Amino acid sequence: MKFHKEGIPSLIVTLIVVSIINFLTCYFFCAYPIVLWLGYLGSAFLLISILQFFRSPKRTVVLNDNAIIAPADGEIVVIEEVEETEYFTGKRLQISIFMSPINVHINRYPISGIVKYSKYHPGLFLVAWHPKSSTDNERTTIVVEQQNGQSVLFRQIAGALARRIVNNAKEGDNAVQGAEFGFIKFGSRVDLLLPVNVKVKVNLEQKVVGCETVIATFE
Repeated sequence: MKFHKEGIPSLIVTLIVVSIINFLTCYFFCAYPIVLWLGYLGSAFLLISILQFFRSPKRTVVLNDNAIIAPADGEIVVIEEVEETEYFTGKRLQISIFMSPINVHINRYPISGIVKYSKYHPGLFLVAWHPKSSTDNERTTIVVEQQNGQSVLFRQIAGALARRIVNNAKEGDNAVQGAEFGFIKFGSRVDLLLPVNVKVKVNLEQKVVGCETVIATFE
């Protein structure tokens, strides 16, 4: 399993912090084995947490123009109709995926097509499950349109811990279903805004796997 490049700065900082903790623990508490072991265990836990958070597992996608695949790992927390006004006008079906700190945080294109819209919005850092996080939190909005005219809007949304959203999607890019387009650090959510007539393939509280789970299919 590979380590994602977005985690390199965090890994360097963690290694420095771990080295300082171990040095100070050994220097001041070398005569107290229990304290030494607690310091070592704490350092190991911190390092392992960073390594697992930025892991980049290999995923295989079977390209399917009729399928909308999960753009992220996590749990389905919202399935409801909403009014969408940023890009589309009218009702869309919102399906939201909550990403906990233990999930893989790579974001992938749910469909293939052309990136028609990509915009960053500054905002708040409400907890990711807050009803207003989709509209009030720091976020990016991306729209991909297939050759047949079907479009999907999806948002990367920052949470209380996630303070860095990486979005590499640029307007005019050729999006390939399952390919990586971004990353959210330290837990958050991704919203999908779909045509209301799609056939939903997931349920609330279902665990989904980015690049592999089919969220819905076009009718």
